[in-house]
Amino acid sequence: MGLTRRAVLERIGAVGGVGAAYLAMETLGLAVATPAGAENFELPRGSGGGKSVVILGAGIAGLVSAYELRRAGYDVTVLEARDRVAGRVWTIRGGDAVEQMGRPLQRAAFDEGLYFNAGAARLPSTHRCILGYAHRLGVPLEVWVNSNRNVPWDFAGKVQPERRMVNDIRGHVGELLAKAIDKHALDQEMPKDELAAFRQFLAAYSQLNGEGRYQTGGSSGYSVDGGGYNQVPQPVPPLSLKELLPNQAITLPYIFEHIHEMQATMLQPVGGMDRIAHALYEQVKPSVRLSSPITAIRRTGDRVRIEHGPGTQATEADYCVCTIPMNLLARLPNDFSPAKKAAFRAVNYFQPIKVAFESPRFWETDDHIYGGLGWTDRITETIMYPSSGIGSPKGVLVASYVLAFTRPDNPQAFSALSHEQRFQACRESVEASHPGKSHLLAKGVTVDWRLTRWSEGVTPNWPGGPFAPADRGAAYAELLKPEGPIVFAGEHLSYQGAWQEGAALSAHEALKLVASISAERKAA
Repeated sequence: MGLTRRAVLERIGAVGGVGAAYLAMETLGLAVATPAGAENFELPRGSGGGKSVVILGAGIAGLVSAYELRRAGYDVTVLEARDRVAGRVWTIRGGDAVEQMGRPLQRAAFDEGLYFNAGAARLPSTHRCILGYAHRLGVPLEVWVNSNRNVPWDFAGKVQPERRMVNDIRGHVGELLAKAIDKHALDQEMPKDELAAFRQFLAAYSQLNGEGRYQTGGSSGYSVDGGGYNQVPQPVPPLSLKELLPNQAITLPYIFEHIHEMQATMLQPVGGMDRIAHALYEQVKPSVRLSSPITAIRRTGDRVRIEHGPGTQATEADYCVCTIPMNLLARLPNDFSPAKKAAFRAVNYFQPIKVAFESPRFWETDDHIYGGLGWTDRITETIMYPSSGIGSPKGVLVASYVLAFTRPDNPQAFSALSHEQRFQACRESVEASHPGKSHLLAKGVTVDWRLTRWSEGVTPNWPGGPFAPADRGAAYAELLKPEGPIVFAGEHLSYQGAWQEGAALSAHEALKLVASISAERKAA
């Protein structure tokens, strides 16, 4: 029996992680882009007519909902469990408390102006909806460098610059294809004239010599750089395929920049990823009640009654937009149908971990690295070099971002480490890539989203992966349906999972449902 597309994606994801599965989805024609015109969403002005809506959660979905509903004339109340807005778009600055359930309290001590994006890290230029809010609300943006040929890759105990790994693998693949063409192994696959043109293309694309052998020509780097007068550049010799592919963990780094959302140019708000959320908050602040955790969700006829803290309080409204993650909804007392309750329990959440340090910018001054992601098969998985503040004395280096990028079973193992053990693992990784520099890492902070209260994860692992539009099953379909006056929103209810874009787009769909239910009631 042939494999279904879902089974293929699950197998690819098990080996190569989330990114590999997404690239495979693009190849299968399954990746979904932002709908055209999403940045121009607006409910009819005055359509709210003073009807009341309670919004559960002040993350991106909740804030977008509040912003659009207030513009349409609804009476809005936002209840947020945390003492801050933005949810998983969490930017940590000096003085901020970092609470992790069951772990010692951390207090960030970064210098003024430095910050750590513990959650959302970047904005694809294709995400027109969330970027539209940034433009509308005057949030300045700057470039986020996602790919940098100068960053180190640390695999199988050897560190090489990305340019050498990427260019050498392209050269070897091209050489193998050229050999196949020269041996007439592809004569049945392409017309003769197209095959000849393709063979000519490979010579330039993969830097092949007259015999069809790969030669670096310098794009992989130089052992001696070209200099003045008689300093002749010396290209580094090609790495072998064994060195380029030491294990299956190295798949994702090669394809990462080709993933639709990861392609240049990428952006970030100036001053931290939470700036768009705070700009929305400034528009709706009178409606937002922080430190108000939900304790129960009840129905009262065709209205809702939300019980919440502090103490014992209740808020009633005509409608409710619920942006609480499913894993938390499953534990809340509620009056939902059995089908909804089953849907809440159906999907597990990804639980990534990040570790960041303040440091002098040795990666810039010594290694000429300005932004980008370095990769490793160590337990730490990645190093994220800051794209902001280039040339300033200090920066915040994300020395680990763990999400099964290169080790599918890794988040559980890294999560089990103490804070100090994580810091030590990161120092060892940085030392391997930047010898003699790990002692400069200071003021470490670590965020484990499994242990982060009011989240306990970042995005659900729907069948086929968090981004797959195909066959998400009955749970997903059930969550798209209103529960009387209650509608649902959040990145988990979009095909832009784990992105602010998905949260905003799902909010738009939820608000359309609120408007539709309101119109039906009026007609009745």
